[in-house]
Amino acid sequence: MSDKYLIVIGGPTAVGKTDLAIQIAKYFNTVILSADSRQIYKELNIGVAKPSEEQLKEVKHYFISHISIHQDYTAYDYQKEVHELLPQLFQQHDVVIMVGGTGFYINSVLYGLNEIPQISNEVKNKVKELYEIRGIEGLQDVLMQKDLEYFSKVDKYNPVRLMRALEVIYETGQPFSDFLNDKLIKKPDYFKAIKIFLNINREELYKRIDNRVLKMMEDGLEDEASSLYPFRHLKALNTVGYKEWWHYFESKKVEKNSVIEQIQKNTRHYAKRQITWFKHQWEAEEVKVDNTNLLTQNNVLHQILDRLKQN
Repeated sequence: MSDKYLIVIGGPTAVGKTDLAIQIAKYFNTVILSADSRQIYKELNIGVAKPSEEQLKEVKHYFISHISIHQDYTAYDYQKEVHELLPQLFQQHDVVIMVGGTGFYINSVLYGLNEIPQISNEVKNKVKELYEIRGIEGLQDVLMQKDLEYFSKVDKYNPVRLMRALEVIYETGQPFSDFLNDKLIKKPDYFKAIKIFLNINREELYKRIDNRVLKMMEDGLEDEASSLYPFRHLKALNTVGYKEWWHYFESKKVEKNSVIEQIQKNTRHYAKRQITWFKHQWEAEEVKVDNTNLLTQNNVLHQILDRLKQN
């Protein structure tokens, strides 16, 4: 095999991406790059469904527990590090696996950061409402909090520019400064990408999510969240599975069951947004997961092998 291939497995949380990626990686005797903007943090474990120690021993993973919650880290940093690492990995492997649910991380590697995605009406209305309620000072305050780098150079009295930056930030979850000309990254040409969008019946996905949250509770999610409570102001802790606990720790009136239900609800909403993103922002072969993981793995493997033959 003369060409190098990056096999990318994307999809919603709890769909089974990790197990599938490990089996595919073992077949090709290769490694896995995680594309998850929360599993990348050392301090976040149970609440982000990080792969278990056993899973991490099965296949070498990169970008798991990679940085601290106290560090600033963006899609720009991620793709920069991935593109520094991939050429080294491709010296040892013809195929490398990337897996995760953070679509913007994935696309930053596949296509670079030179294209600002389309802004949804929901986000446009959110920013517009902020401007209408709090005025230009509200725009300035939020932009300063979310992207100090761009705030330091933008015309702070131009509401159009402030609103545009906030729209991109809210839509992508990344600083607008990542998209500035001095940071543009062109589409790489040293590998070919094979993209697999893993999906599942919505009812079954929601059932998996609810059960997984209950398993997180058994594994000690409350204690983990409690240990992170002093750092709740950090960007990394504005994360489903953790942020729902803050009010519980502050108020004796909140029931623990309501926290669990809120995590389940927010996770379901997050999964729904992920599915929407992968369907509309990603041209990929969609594979429906069935209840027999072995059949799903064989199905994906056959699709990958067919694609390799075509190329």
